[in-house]
This record gives sequence, C-alpha cells and structure tokens, in this order.
Amino acid sequence: MVEMRPMKVVVLGATGSIGRQTLEVAEAFYPDCQVVGLAGGNNLDLLEKQVLKWRPRRVAIGNETLKDQIKNYPGLNQTEIFWGMEGICHLAAFEDADLIIQALGGAVGILPTVSAIRAGKRIGLANKETLVAAGDIVIPLAQKCQAQIIPVDSEHSAIFQCLQGEKSAVKALWLTASGGPFYQWTEADLEKVRVEDALRHPRWQMGAKITVDSATLMNKGLEVIEAHHLFGLPYDAIEVLIHPESAIHSMIETVDHALIAQLGTADMRLPIQYAFTWPARKKSLAKRLNLADIGSLHFVHPDMKKFPSLKMAYEVGKTGGTLPTVMNAANETAVAAFLDRKIGFREIYRITQTMTERHAEISHPTLEEILEIDRQTRIQTESYIYKFDKKGEMRCKLS
Repeated sequence: MVEMRPMKVVVLGATGSIGRQTLEVAEAFYPDCQVVGLAGGNNLDLLEKQVLKWRPRRVAIGNETLKDQIKNYPGLNQTEIFWGMEGICHLAAFEDADLIIQALGGAVGILPTVSAIRAGKRIGLANKETLVAAGDIVIPLAQKCQAQIIPVDSEHSAIFQCLQGEKSAVKALWLTASGGPFYQWTEADLEKVRVEDALRHPRWQMGAKITVDSATLMNKGLEVIEAHHLFGLPYDAIEVLIHPESAIHSMIETVDHALIAQLGTADMRLPIQYAFTWPARKKSLAKRLNLADIGSLHFVHPDMKKFPSLKMAYEVGKTGGTLPTVMNAANETAVAAFLDRKIGFREIYRITQTMTERHAEISHPTLEEILEIDRQTRIQTESYIYKFDKKGEMRCKLS
C-alpha cells in the first residue's frame, strides 16, 4: 500500500479574511495538510502568530524593511524570508507546494497567479480581480501549463460544484447575491450612505473593500466577468439574482431547463475546503444548513438603475480588452477613497464610470500593458478624486 504524503499548502494573503479562514481549514486537516508558505503583507502582529504556529519553510512580507523583524522570531532558523512582489511570486511558484491559495486583495494578485500557473500549480483562486483584469491571458496560460484553477469565491465554487458531470449540457449560469445592506433602500437614501452603513453586510464577514463592493453590487459585476472567464459562457448566458437568504450560492441551468443549485451556510470555509479536497469531500467545520429554519427563499432581479455598477460591469466585460482593467483599478481606488471618507457612496460608481469613458481601449493587450494601464488608472483616478475633493465640489461635479 502506497503511503500518501501530506498536502503542502502556500497561503498568499494569509493575514486577510480568506487567508485566516484558510488556515482554520488547514488546521482541521492537520497533519494531512501542512502549511509550507505564508505571505502576509505588512500585518506583522498577526503574521508573527501564524508563522510561529505553522513554522513554514518560506515567508513573504510586504517590503525588505520588515525582514529583520521576521528574522528575530524565535525558532525560525530554517525559514527563508522573501519580500515585495518578487518574493510573493517566488512563494506562489514554490516547487514543494501542492496547493496555492491565492487570497491577495485586488489586482496585486495578477503576477503571483501567473507565477503559480507557470509552475503548473493547483490554485485555489479567491482573487477575482486577476480574472477581471487579465482573464484573457490567465485562462489560456493555465490551459497551456496544465495548472488547475479551483474558484474559492462562494458563487464560483458553487457553479464549479454544480458543473461536475454537467459541463457539456450547460445553457446558463445564475449568480446569486445577497443584495448587500441596501437593496431595499431608495435612490435618495443611497446618497446618504455612511461608511459604517456600507460595512454592515447582512450575511458575510469579509474585508472592507469587498464589503463595499457588495453594497454597490460591483462585486457581483466582477463575479460576472470572472464567471465568463472561468466557465467560458457568453455574458448573455450569465444571470444575477438577488437572494437575501444566501442559502443558494449559485446555480447552473442545463439545456433541458433543469436548475442545479448548490446550497449551504454562509461560511467561506466551505468553498475553501472544496479547493483542498476536490474532487473528494470531507467533513466540514461549517454548520449544516437547516432549510426548515429559513422557512422560505426569495429571489428578485437586481435594480440596474439603483445599482448601475452591475450594468457597467456587464457592458465593460462585453467590450473586453483593457476596459475591465480600468474599471477594476478605478473602482478599487474609489472604494479606498470612500473608506477614507473623501467621497460619498454613490460617487464610487460615478468616478469609475468617468475613468472607463475616458479610456482609449486596447483590444488585445499584453500582460505588461495590462499592468501598466492598471498602474496609470490608479494614478489618474487618485488625481481626479483629489482635484475635485480639494475644491469641495465633488458631488455637484459628478452628479
């Protein structure tokens, strides 16, 4: 009988929400799962606890100035330390790793994902911005390098699960959305949204940026683009439904009009675990879903007028080229400004729309062009926000 060796995992974005939950799953599967690499940015307090617990062979941090602090952790003589984007990419391609959980936030995840793909890794992808900005490059590269991409987003994991054995018969995809905290608010009310309101998600515990994106429905728009790249369906075959109970995480529709849904509790450890165990299943840390306790399930179409970010994402996705890169970069920058209380909630969309309208789109960009346009868009968006914010005229100028 052949003895199975432990699965060796690298977690990129270990100190973020998905990263922390990934380590909970890894701990539940220990010793069959071992964490051999951690990338944790600048949150050294939490990273120190993670490093001392897991004793990974390699650690990547945000910049070289933090290296000496990591080196002084007791008992880490055998741990190699890397830093910056180069260090994260090195960790993503770690030759001894079986699974790379890519949980970095934003477009910063593009290059590490490409590094993991080129190394032929199995990737649990929780970074939707990679496919939004560079899906036309990333997916063909993964096929060429025979790298597995297993989605960790709740909705895309649900579709991935529903597709097992059904890929050839799929007619449409149905992405569900909780609707965030504001789907029943009026347009007038949305002009008064505070940061605290937007961060009060009714179902999921997530990082600040994705929580705000959920409130604007931009997150669902990004997921539509991601689903297009992951599953190869046209945008007209990808539908969005508001489903406040968040019991159905997404569905597929087959050619005979059957709907196949994946249901479960609103717990990100479920899709994370599936990336660990696929194609098998194991007992989960998540609670069982009790449909009798929920009582009823509701569905409504999203209001594209009230939440225009979703409509914009469809249009941008269909255009393709570098336009999704611009939309993503401008949105990230605008959300950061909102969280810093520099702009209002509705201005996130208005600013993002303005930047997409100003962009001279490139139809078939290289990866280098995508990265440069991402960089330029962030600079231009920050300049645009600063210009009007300093004058105190943002709202009247953008309305």
